[in-house]
Amino acid sequence: MIKIAIAEDISKLAQALKEKVELGMEFKVVSISPNGNALIQKLEESHAVDVIIMDINMPEKNGIETTEFIVNRWPHIKIIMSTIFDDEQNLFDAIMAGASGYLLKDEPPAKVHRAIYEAMEGGAPMSQTIAKKALSLLRNGTPQATIEQEDYQLTKRELEVLEQIAKGLSYDQISDNLFISYGTARKHVENIYRKMQVHNKIEAIEKAKKSGFI
Repeated sequence: MIKIAIAEDISKLAQALKEKVELGMEFKVVSISPNGNALIQKLEESHAVDVIIMDINMPEKNGIETTEFIVNRWPHIKIIMSTIFDDEQNLFDAIMAGASGYLLKDEPPAKVHRAIYEAMEGGAPMSQTIAKKALSLLRNGTPQATIEQEDYQLTKRELEVLEQIAKGLSYDQISDNLFISYGTARKHVENIYRKMQVHNKIEAIEKAKKSGFI
């Protein structure tokens, strides 16, 4: 039985990933953690884990920082990054932190299963679009540093909502995760669009990535 740990701060996404992984009879999800600190604490209690599927954008301790810590502390554990983003900076940071692979969240179960096997065999599984980015990094070198962060004067709550938007969540899901009403979630999004001078989620996410907010 191959033991899998999941690090994902959105409970619905974590549960969906668990179900996807366990469609393979040989895989068992032994833990789910909402952030890097929680994952490390569980590993301190028992590091009998073969592969970790790691979200990048998590509170308290993000996936890149957590990966670097785990690779140094428990080098036998393979780590596959899981994200909705395929930008070069995250890819570069994940590789430098010691991640074994990098998958997008919408991969089908069979692809996830193959990635786990490949990582355990010493390979570097990647989504097709990620592999193209990796080749670009090899050809062109280190990605340029993130541009100076622009101050949009977003509140702490607006930044939290922006992170939820970046995960592709709906107003209903954002309100559930942040314990706010649907109307409040929608109002925060409207304020974010106004302050960032954007018209939709895609523009907001792109600007936030370029400015280093997510």
